[in-house]
Amino acid sequence: MALSNHPKGWNEIKTNDSWALFKIMGEFVNGFERMSLIGPCVSVFGSARTKPGEKYYELAVNVAKKIAESGYGVITGGGPGIMEAGNKGANAAGGTSVGLNIDLPFEQHDNPFIDPDKSLDFDYFFVRKVMFVKYSQGFVVMPGGFGTLDELFEAMTLIQTHKIQNFPIILVGTEFWGGLFDWIKNTMLEAGNISPKDLDLIKLVDTEDEVVEIINAFYKGHTLSPNF
Repeated sequence: MALSNHPKGWNEIKTNDSWALFKIMGEFVNGFERMSLIGPCVSVFGSARTKPGEKYYELAVNVAKKIAESGYGVITGGGPGIMEAGNKGANAAGGTSVGLNIDLPFEQHDNPFIDPDKSLDFDYFFVRKVMFVKYSQGFVVMPGGFGTLDELFEAMTLIQTHKIQNFPIILVGTEFWGGLFDWIKNTMLEAGNISPKDLDLIKLVDTEDEVVEIINAFYKGHTLSPNF
């Protein structure tokens, strides 16, 4: 439908867009104020569809627990599946457990393992993504779907283009991620679309100990702070 024939009319659409700016600003302000108080954290991503008892759910619990025991907080998307597992592991270890929730028509609902004062709700994906990147000292990426890939490649692009400081990006599950990494190396790199050093942006592992070793080695001697 042409905008000129839109039932709301062009002027009303423009007015609604202008008012939306205030809601967007409000989400940024609330997010910045609350997230700036949480301390060093690592974000854990993965599928909302992964069930308790499944291999990668239980591995995510152990990964998050190990991260919390090493002194970092854990940030997830606040929902079920791998997000729940990440908050569960952090909670079990007595660590900071943060949930950045998004209003979705399916899949998303708050999990019970988020610290009561560290649950934030967002309507806009792009605001939520800023919070993940700005206040994370590392990304741990468990098996997931399109949303997980979105967060992964967003972080890689921002680091590659020097828009944010470098931080560890760790893919957990070589069986799941190996094919993607091979495609990046054998297709993207061979085509000249990325540089060889870009392959160093990500690490593939299978255990919680490897995750923590990579994060601790990266930050040895560093002062942890939000990624500006």
